Amino acid sequence: LVQAALVRDETPELAFIGMLVVLTSVLATGYGLFVVYGRKMRPGLAFLQSQAAMDLLLVTALVHFDTSKQTGWAALYVLVIMAYALLMPLRASVITALFGATIFLADAYFGAPAEVGAWLWGQVGAFAIVFLVIAGLGQRLQVASVEHSVLATELQRVRLEADEILRNIRSGVVTVDGTGGLAFINVAAEHLLGLPSGEYLGRPVLAELERRSPELWAAVSAGIRSGRRVSRAEGTATRADGRQVPIGLSTTTLERDSDVFPSVTAIFTDISDMQRTQALHLRAERLEAVAALSASLAHEIRNPLASIRSSVEQLARSAAGDQDTRVLASLVVRESERLSRLLGEFLDFSRVRASHFHPVDLTAAVREAARLIREHPDTGPGVEIVVQGEPVEVQADEDLLHRIASNLLLNAAQAMNGAGRIEAIVDQPGSAGLPRPGGIENPVRLRVRDNGPGIEPELAARLFQPFVSGRPGGSGLGLAIVQRAVEAHRGQVFFDSTPPEGTTFTILLHAKWPMEDEA
Repeated sequence: LVQAALVRDETPELAFIGMLVVLTSVLATGYGLFVVYGRKMRPGLAFLQSQAAMDLLLVTALVHFDTSKQTGWAALYVLVIMAYALLMPLRASVITALFGATIFLADAYFGAPAEVGAWLWGQVGAFAIVFLVIAGLGQRLQVASVEHSVLATELQRVRLEADEILRNIRSGVVTVDGTGGLAFINVAAEHLLGLPSGEYLGRPVLAELERRSPELWAAVSAGIRSGRRVSRAEGTATRADGRQVPIGLSTTTLERDSDVFPSVTAIFTDISDMQRTQALHLRAERLEAVAALSASLAHEIRNPLASIRSSVEQLARSAAGDQDTRVLASLVVRESERLSRLLGEFLDFSRVRASHFHPVDLTAAVREAARLIREHPDTGPGVEIVVQGEPVEVQADEDLLHRIASNLLLNAAQAMNGAGRIEAIVDQPGSAGLPRPGGIENPVRLRVRDNGPGIEPELAARLFQPFVSGRPGGSGLGLAIVQRAVEAHRGQVFFDSTPPEGTTFTILLHAKWPMEDEA
């Protein structure tokens, strides 16, 4: 280009301008490459427009100084406009095309006016047609690029949300690839299995899974080998502290064309609370059946027992001089009274029904029960009963609340062997740190804690069953009545005992009776 400018018969001023255009274009192009690739910056619209102007001026210089007129440098106008139409908005592309057409016509008119003719206007028309086509395609491409960017952003957002959900859900999620390597593990799975992600991620994990949860390992291995999915299964998992917990699990597989074996994702969760709730419902059903039987037997036995007692008393009065007869009659009367009390407890057990619901201060009800139990003959002189808690209102049957508190406090007092401390604590703890309340919203909690000898493990499994007692002479109905009274309120009762450190009974009740039951 510089050589053409010097060889062609031009004025020195015009040759200087041509060389200046070349040098400016080279410098602008070098600066543009430095900005884009050296500084890793995205070029703005002003930068693109200035670069387009420099490129069009360079093409104009090539066309102007071409002495042969046969090389077709004018076609570069189309290429430059086409390139920038793909990079800039439609309005900026139109301005660029008008600028290119203007300098092309100016060069043709002022540079060689004798050659201006139909071919020039035909060339401009061809440029215009090509530009319109390219501009339309460029606009569509830019719209598609924007849509692609929006979709990419949305996809990234969805991925982040999905990742956040997977990492924070209560269920454990583990993904094992076809080679047996750990591809993903969330926080819950790390806690349940004791597998830190930083230590096992990307490494073979099947052997460790087999050691910590054989059922989970079997389901994952079957998915890798044969692609079999497990919709529902149960097993156990060993935590880092060595404690085993029951889990429910399911698996799904993901096959890729490039993988010989599919990846397997397992979802599992601790079902300890669910099993405990199921056990509570099963126990309640059994108690209901026993209650119905107890009521029937009590009614059938009570009337004959009353007749026997009356007859024995009459025989004792008629045999006034017979000492042996009086002793035997007294024994029969005493035992019949004991049987009558036992039948009364049977009837109390069978009649546990929540019928009169109204707002009750649970703390006040517990204080009243504690006052009565302090005076009970089975409460030793060294037994201290302390009630703690602010007034807490619940929708409940007041009589049943009194029976719950009385039976728990009396049961604790009878286990103290004459001396010890019993604490009854009423509060509203929310759901934090509690067993899953199974539908109990905003639960009210009553805890009765003693420092007695505790409950032996062989007795603990049957503690709420009727006629099961750890005390000689006990009827074994007190805790069964507590269980039925709590169930009548749709509540839950748990206990924790560590012999010989003591026992804690926990009652969870609704603060407000569920609306569907009120209806």
